[in-house]
Amino acid sequence: MIIEHIVSQHAEESAFLWLLRDSAIREPHYDLADLKELESRVSAHLDGLHVAGAEAWPFCEAGLNQAESGEVFTAAYVALDQANNEWLEQTLAVVAETPETLRGLVSALGWLPQEKLQGFVVNWLKSDQPMNRLIGLSACSIQRVDCGGYLKQGIEDSDVSVCSRALRNVGEIRRRDLLPLVIEKLNNEDPCCRFWAAWSATLLGDEKGLNTLSEFYSEVSEFQHRALSLGLRAMDKELAVNWVREHAKTEGYERAIIEAIATIGDPVSIPWLISMMDKPEYSRLAAESFAAITGLDLAYEDMETDQPAGFESGPTENPADEEVALDPDEELVWPDQQKISDWWSSQQGRFHAGGRYLNGAQITREQCIEVLKTGYQRQRRAAAMELAIFDQQQPLFNTSATAIRQSQLLE
Repeated sequence: MIIEHIVSQHAEESAFLWLLRDSAIREPHYDLADLKELESRVSAHLDGLHVAGAEAWPFCEAGLNQAESGEVFTAAYVALDQANNEWLEQTLAVVAETPETLRGLVSALGWLPQEKLQGFVVNWLKSDQPMNRLIGLSACSIQRVDCGGYLKQGIEDSDVSVCSRALRNVGEIRRRDLLPLVIEKLNNEDPCCRFWAAWSATLLGDEKGLNTLSEFYSEVSEFQHRALSLGLRAMDKELAVNWVREHAKTEGYERAIIEAIATIGDPVSIPWLISMMDKPEYSRLAAESFAAITGLDLAYEDMETDQPAGFESGPTENPADEEVALDPDEELVWPDQQKISDWWSSQQGRFHAGGRYLNGAQITREQCIEVLKTGYQRQRRAAAMELAIFDQQQPLFNTSATAIRQSQLLE
């Protein structure tokens, strides 16, 4: 006997809480402990669905009618947990019709233990359907598993989504033997394939890859942030600094420059970041870059202030307003410029111009691991990238994996 409204609640809450968790892995105010706490709430509802067994599926099936990522996550988890092909096919059909829900499906593949995926992933990789091959490669990526010969086939796949996903996998799991194939894709006409070929080649230490990656630095696109995040770390520091200087006064590059300064990590740019805190449209981002270098927790140290009067960002309640983009800095604190300036005046002696800092200490393997353990998500992503450059043998640390799995890797 089951209590239907309780099982229904498990399905609804697991989908809703997963959405919160999916957002949290990219937020500036979540650390590993916060993720673990949020994930424990998701897992509690998934456990309830596991106990309900077959009786849970009707509620998951009803959720699929909404065609949302959270509901796809829950349905995929239950289908794979119960090893039910029919349920899984229903879930895949929804993803095929609404590709934006693929993120929920892939996340479910990361939550489940590898033994629950055995058989399914191989069948996806062998499928004649591009979406299934993409799902198979994504499963290997999120689990950081080498799919052997299927990865080479993925690079040669005629479907650009499959090809680009395979190219990304190469860098993530460090398949150096496939570097020649990756280099061949550096001139691919598809920008997504070209970018991920350059990204992976750069992670594998290839100069041609880094040169191609640089083509994405100045292009405002979905690739610019990732390109700068890796490229400025992989290139010679003097060249990285020169790129910032060349573009610092170019209109439209303000946000990219602020983020680039945090990537380089040289405290010589701290005074400029503090000066940018006087500009409402860049104030919070400049404060985040300042914190990434110095390690100062602005909220904890009471160095935040109220939003400036009259400042508006993101959608408004005016139906005639055509601006619908969300505020990219919504979760960042408004910095108290004077307090931060005073703090820097008293503490700058601890920082040496010309060095590279992350969270208040010079970047070393040990510091990267410490940031992965204690830093906020965006800082942790930076640490993972730095660690990957230090050690080109280990897979790229996945800061989007479940907190339990991440903690185990950091023990």
